[in-house]
Amino acid sequence: MFILSDQPLIVPTNLPLDAHAGGVVTFMGHVRALNEGKSVTSIDYEAYPELAESEGNRILAEARLKFPLYEARALHRTGHLLVGDLAVWVYAASMHRREAFQATEYIVHEIKHRVPIWKKEQYQDGTSLWVRCRH
Repeated sequence: MFILSDQPLIVPTNLPLDAHAGGVVTFMGHVRALNEGKSVTSIDYEAYPELAESEGNRILAEARLKFPLYEARALHRTGHLLVGDLAVWVYAASMHRREAFQATEYIVHEIKHRVPIWKKEQYQDGTSLWVRCRH
C-alpha cells in the first residue's frame, strides 16, 4: 500500500509480522538542513495524487514480484515540511535480510524517479528552487 499524506507521517508500529520474515527493513527519509552546499530551511512537496498513488502502488507490486517479499508499504508526505520532518517511509519484509534491503532500496529509488511528486527547497538566504525538475 502506497499512501500520500498532507499530515505528519505516523510510522506504523504494530504491523503484522509474517512468522517467516527473517528480514524486516524500514527506511525513513527526513528533510535535511543542507543540500548541494545550500542551507535548507524547509521543503514544499506537491503531487498529482491519483497518479502518484497509482504509480506508487505499481512500484510496490513490482517489488513484490522482483523480490520474495511478504509485505511492502510506503508513505510519502506532501505540503510544507521543516528540517527534520519525515518525508518518506518505506517498509519491506522478506525471509532474508538481503532481499528486504534490496527491495527497500529499489522502492525508494523508483518512487524518487517515477512518482509525480515535486520538491521545492526553501533556503536560508531567502531563495527557493524546484529540485530535479527538468521540464
